[in-house]
Order: sequence, then C-alpha cells, then structure tokens
Amino acid sequence: MLSGPVAGRLLELLVWFGRPRHVLEIGTFSGHGTLSMAAALPDGGRIDTCEIDAERAAFAQRYFDRSPYGSRITLHVGPALETVAHLEGTFDFVFLDADKDGYVDYYEAVLPRLSERGLIVADNTLSSGRVLEGDGPIVRFNEHVAADPRSVQVLLSVRDGMTLIRRAT
Repeated sequence: MLSGPVAGRLLELLVWFGRPRHVLEIGTFSGHGTLSMAAALPDGGRIDTCEIDAERAAFAQRYFDRSPYGSRITLHVGPALETVAHLEGTFDFVFLDADKDGYVDYYEAVLPRLSERGLIVADNTLSSGRVLEGDGPIVRFNEHVAADPRSVQVLLSVRDGMTLIRRAT
C-alpha cells in the first residue's frame, strides 16, 4: 500500500511541473506520497490528505511533524468523500490511492472540482495484472474513466500503474 520511491518521484516531478496550489490526496497510508508531493509544492501550496484509519493517520502525522514541509499538509481523518464535500474551492492536483472500491466515487467527486489545468493521478490502475482478468474495482474504474467524455487520460506502466487524468476541453 506504500507509494514507493519510483511513484513518489513521479508525484514529486508532476507537482514540480504543474505547480499546483491545492493538492488533494485520497489515501494517506504512511505519508510517503504526501511528503514527496509536499517537497515540490510552490510557495503557498498546500495539501489536504484524507485517511480513514486513525492509526495510520497518527503514524503519518508524526512524519509530517518532523518534515520541513509539515506546515503545508493538513491531514483529515475520516471518510474521504465526506472530507472532500467539506473542502472549499477547486483542486489543482489530486492523487487517488485509497480503497479501490471507492475509486469511481472519488473520481466523480473530484472531476467537477478540478481547476482548469488540474490533474488527477490514480494509483494501482494495473492492479498487479488483475486488470487482464476483466473484473474488479480497478477494471470498473479504468472502464468508467476511459468511457467518460469529460476527461482525457493515459495509463502509465509506472510501478503498479498510474493513470493521469485531466478534464477534456
């Protein structure tokens, strides 16, 4: 469940390149991906990260507190969809890496709130090769996004698959 060093570096580079002011992460786990993105945030940038498990959140918060980027990160504990509904404004960058059954719902919650040049990155979209079996939550997510005329996407074979998604123009 950990965003490894390759995925972390890709996230860092995407954030560096896109210069997002507001990042949303759904699924904090240990906070590795969060800290990778925080390292590349422009001045004034911030991350809202959502974690449902209080123990995992406490673990990640300890590392956020030790980091020079900790002041840029707000950790929300609880169901991500509820948190997203209460956050204000648009998102410039969204990283999805939570329960795979929720990916379609997360996508539907954040796509309308993407800024004009906003980007969604969905992790684990190759699902350890299980996408070839043609069933499961990631297959449903991939098919949903691919069929959605509101977005443009590409699946990269980084680690366990990372799909980049933007709104169609």
